[in-house]
Amino acid sequence: MPLKIMLKKKQLSAGRVPLLLFLCRMISALEVPLDPKLLDDLVQPPTITQQSPKDYIIDPRENIVIQCEAKGKPPPSFSWTRNGTHFDIDKDPLVTMKHGSGTLIINIMAEGKAETYEGVYQCTARNERGAAISNNIVVRPSRSPLWTKERLEPIILRNGQSLVLPCRPPIGLPPAIIFWMDNSFQRLPQSERVSQGLNGDLYFSNVLPEDTREDYICYARFNHTQTIQQKQPISLKVISVDELNDTIAANLSDTEFYGAKSSKERPPTFLTPEGSESLKEELRGNTLSLECIAEGLPTPVIYWIKEDGTLPINRTFYRNFKKTLQITHVSEADSGNYQCIAKNTLGAIHHTISVTVKAAPYWIVAPKNLVLSPGENGTLICRANGNPKPRIGWLTNGVPIEIAPDDPSRKIDGDTIIFSNVQERSSAVYQCNASNEYGYLLANAFVNVLAEPPRILTSANTLYQVIANRAALLDCAFFGSPLPTIEWFKGTKGSALHEDIYVLHDNGTLEIPVAQKDSTGTYTCVARNKLGMAKNEVHLEIKDPTRIIKQPEYAVVQRGSKVSFECKVKHDQTLIPTIMWLKDNGELPNDERFSIDKDHLVVTDVSDDDGGTYTCAANTTLDSVSASAVLRVVAPTPTPAPIYDVPNPPFDLELTNQLDKSVQLTWTPGDDNNSPITKFIIEYEDAMHEAGLWHHQAEVSGTQTTAQLKLSPYVNYSFRVMAENRIGRSVPSEASEQYLTKAAEPDLNPTAVEGLGTEPDNLVITWKPLNGFESNGPGLQYKVSWRQKDGDDEWTSVVVANVSKYIVSGTPTFVPYLIKVQALNDVGFAPEPAAVMGHSGEDLPMAAPGNVRVGVVNSTLAEVHWDPVPLKSIRGHLQGYRIYYWKTQSSSKRHRRHIEKKILTFQGSKTHGMLPGLQPYSHYALNVRVVNGKGEGPASADRGFHTPEGVPSAPSSLKIVNPTLDSLTLEWDPPSHPNGILTEYVLKYQPINSSHELGPLVDLKIPANKTRWTLKNLNFSTRYKFYFYAQTSVGSGSQITEEAITTVDEAGILPPDVGAGKGKEEWRKEIVNGSRSFFGLKGLMPGTAYKVRVGTEGDSGFVSSEDVFETGPAMASRQVDIATQGWFIGLMCAVALLILILLIVCFIRRNKGGKYPVKEKEDAHADPEIQPMKEDDGTFGEYSDAEDHKPLKKGSRTPSDRTVKKEDSDDSLVDYGEGVNGQFNEDGSFIGQYSGKKEKEPAEGNESSEAPSPVNAMNSFV
Repeated sequence: MPLKIMLKKKQLSAGRVPLLLFLCRMISALEVPLDPKLLDDLVQPPTITQQSPKDYIIDPRENIVIQCEAKGKPPPSFSWTRNGTHFDIDKDPLVTMKHGSGTLIINIMAEGKAETYEGVYQCTARNERGAAISNNIVVRPSRSPLWTKERLEPIILRNGQSLVLPCRPPIGLPPAIIFWMDNSFQRLPQSERVSQGLNGDLYFSNVLPEDTREDYICYARFNHTQTIQQKQPISLKVISVDELNDTIAANLSDTEFYGAKSSKERPPTFLTPEGSESLKEELRGNTLSLECIAEGLPTPVIYWIKEDGTLPINRTFYRNFKKTLQITHVSEADSGNYQCIAKNTLGAIHHTISVTVKAAPYWIVAPKNLVLSPGENGTLICRANGNPKPRIGWLTNGVPIEIAPDDPSRKIDGDTIIFSNVQERSSAVYQCNASNEYGYLLANAFVNVLAEPPRILTSANTLYQVIANRAALLDCAFFGSPLPTIEWFKGTKGSALHEDIYVLHDNGTLEIPVAQKDSTGTYTCVARNKLGMAKNEVHLEIKDPTRIIKQPEYAVVQRGSKVSFECKVKHDQTLIPTIMWLKDNGELPNDERFSIDKDHLVVTDVSDDDGGTYTCAANTTLDSVSASAVLRVVAPTPTPAPIYDVPNPPFDLELTNQLDKSVQLTWTPGDDNNSPITKFIIEYEDAMHEAGLWHHQAEVSGTQTTAQLKLSPYVNYSFRVMAENRIGRSVPSEASEQYLTKAAEPDLNPTAVEGLGTEPDNLVITWKPLNGFESNGPGLQYKVSWRQKDGDDEWTSVVVANVSKYIVSGTPTFVPYLIKVQALNDVGFAPEPAAVMGHSGEDLPMAAPGNVRVGVVNSTLAEVHWDPVPLKSIRGHLQGYRIYYWKTQSSSKRHRRHIEKKILTFQGSKTHGMLPGLQPYSHYALNVRVVNGKGEGPASADRGFHTPEGVPSAPSSLKIVNPTLDSLTLEWDPPSHPNGILTEYVLKYQPINSSHELGPLVDLKIPANKTRWTLKNLNFSTRYKFYFYAQTSVGSGSQITEEAITTVDEAGILPPDVGAGKGKEEWRKEIVNGSRSFFGLKGLMPGTAYKVRVGTEGDSGFVSSEDVFETGPAMASRQVDIATQGWFIGLMCAVALLILILLIVCFIRRNKGGKYPVKEKEDAHADPEIQPMKEDDGTFGEYSDAEDHKPLKKGSRTPSDRTVKKEDSDDSLVDYGEGVNGQFNEDGSFIGQYSGKKEKEPAEGNESSEAPSPVNAMNSFV
């Protein structure tokens, strides 16, 4: 195992990879030095910690310092080579080596020249464990030579000609920086017409008279020596055509000048580069600069394109008025043909530059220090890339490994050295050299073989104090070889802490992500390896956070008045806060008008200068909080009644501090219109993706006028601000300037990633794609990766366009897969996504549940058990099990009805279920099937079972026929569901008197084979209530009830007669729809017997049947002569007395001359209920019982040969309303078939809550 040395880390943010400070196999050679506690007794090979750059240009006016610093135990010694041979510094008095290091100091200030010490230097640091070497350091003195003297003739040009003023600076080291100025050291103005090229020359596309001057001076600045060299001034004169002709005539011959004609407009031609094609080579990582400068009249405009692609966004810049194209951080992908186009109104010309990007070596995997214990194995990997491909060479202790002493524990395999069974003698420093024609890389990595027991470097009993609800980090810096394992314990008897609540970092730190009060306590860190164990205790205290419970508030005061800001702070009792007041983020003015009294800041005699933002800041040793308020000072002069309105919009929006992912927006508030602004709302528009659509960005308090806004890459932002007060919100401000952020790799990956198969051999991977705003750059794509979860296959990946689905074909049926969908764009990849699990497509299950068992619980309930189907046979997501069950038919039946199968589904993996609602005393069969997302599997073998007997249902019907004076005959149909073998019927009945009181109950047993029974010796003209039910061996079933009346004296029945002395009524007829099975009769007289005839007419002629019924119940006793009743005699006497009084009154009035129409009064007061029958239609006056079914009032007339019924003893057909095919027996009682009719209680009278009665449905006689 490797040794790791963990040093204390003061802060460790959650979500960041913890810093490992250790001697370990994966540490850079330039890491933090070893802990001083270890240096006394822990040996370490040398490590170069500091060295001069490879290309080291020195100032020849100063001493030469060539750095070489290294660490190691024992401390290393140093030596140098120069130009490949040993450099003996003792022989050169000007050269000294710094004490305790290998840094060389060459004293050329006293004497000597810098050129003497030019050369290639290399430093070696060596101790008993090995030798480390530095880079080859090329030392060269800087040079800033002067311009050679030359005679520069004045230049005379006519207006419109092109011109190139050469600079040709002297070659210096490093190269000079070129610029053009005049004698006053003012830079010469440049434009699309006049500009400086990359080589320093000054190019004129065409000259104008204002270009005339005598001081065009090229300057070369050598930064290393801080010197500037100057070229001789160049004189230029531009003359017009008229001036040119005068000059020619006066001074020149025709052959001494180009001609006197004015330069005409002309299409562009290139001043640089020459020709139509050129080549350019650049190194990876550098800035590629391409230049095209053209002449022409009018001045040409330059455009750039890449022939085989687009120019990279965020790395492409245009300089020198677009004459120079720069691409930063070039890579091999930037190779290709670039075309510059020069265009004016007369034409266009183009030039193609073929760019090739080469690469000096760069690291893919640099070798890392390796610390092993005796007998362990390890590897050193040195992997680099470049163009051309670099060569990899290994050295050990500075010597090529081919000629170094042999070590049996190492084996070289190209760019890898493999160590096995190392021993202490295997310790050494290895160098990896990767080189090609454009440069080299050199890295040192040591192999240190140590055997050390664990040590803990964190101080014992360290106290950590943390604010509640924040992360707590407890350090346990350690080392050991082999690498110790770390465990943490809380308290003296606690168990090891695990990562369900805590985070255990590789460097030994214990992190409590959200520390609570109960996290307080003592924690013990234990480090173990095979050589021993070490432990250390630390202590944790959790403190309450500091809070401002009363914040200062926005204030508007008049000049000269007083204002007070309150700031009340609540804090942990063990922490002492410091309260500080600030004004505009600075100290309060040193003015006695400002005073602080406990929780208040008081300002007296307020002036205009006192306006601003006041901040209360509370600080403890562990946390800090602050709150601010704005003071606004207004004039004290009286003002008219304020007009309250929404604020005016903010203005003067300005963007500052423009960074890749943030910008600061500043604005000036508009007038608040007498209502303080409570907040500002900031919105943004993305002109690139959603032009014209504004989105919410942020909200800040009404006291702020700046906001730091977080930005997303590759968005063309514009911002606007709205102000809000208690009245409402202002209109938006004017939009700010646009700000285009650079593209970056996506921050997010697609969400809602799912993998579900639609067919047995596919996997459909879907996701919610990123929107344009989230893409962070052009070229949004997705990398879709998948592999089987339970296999060891590698990930299969494919990059797809900006879609939301990918289908993987040829998958095995219903296999779990791990799926990842990662976003990428032209810049790079989003963070590695988390894998989600999906399944390939389902198929129908292959097997049926086995061992199906049925247990009958009772006559209507059975319990079914089965064995589950193996998961492999389900071939999908188990949805549950489905039971099909049905009632089997008897073999004795000739015609088998359609078997209705019922289904019950049991969700999940249940292996048993209950079948309710079974029919007692029946044969059933069932089977069970497993169900997945695709459907049902095969059915299990049918299993039959038999339900035991139950109680029967009520008899299907009960009717009373053939009533006589002392007998009633009952007819019934057996129960529709006997639910077993019937043993007998039970009939119970009791009389009901006129006041609905029930008489004694008679119980009668009837054999099960009977369907008719006659009751004798009953009371005449009496109502009886019957209760009838069947029985099996299990018990009694539901009962059916009915009522009937024995007839009165049969001699008094005159079926067709209606009323006394009226004679026989004519038959009334009514045509009824043949589909109906009942008809309602209306307009009947109470207590009257009627004959009803129902007939059908068809091909066989007219067929009818008759029956007799009586309306209303009869009296419970024989009719009595009313004339012998005392109450009647008394009534008649009272009537006679009243008539006598009326006669006396009438006589008196007549004697006084008045008249009294007694007869009219009597006619007007006639009993309204005594109405004659209408002779024309045979109906009974105006009597109607159509709606309310009220009983007849007392005193209503009936025929003299019929009995008079009491009001509360009347009977109505409403009580029998739900039956169909109703029949009437001879005494007028109604027999109907009941369908779920509620049993009528004797005390309920004649009211019913059932459906409309036959009486309500009848309209006339038939």
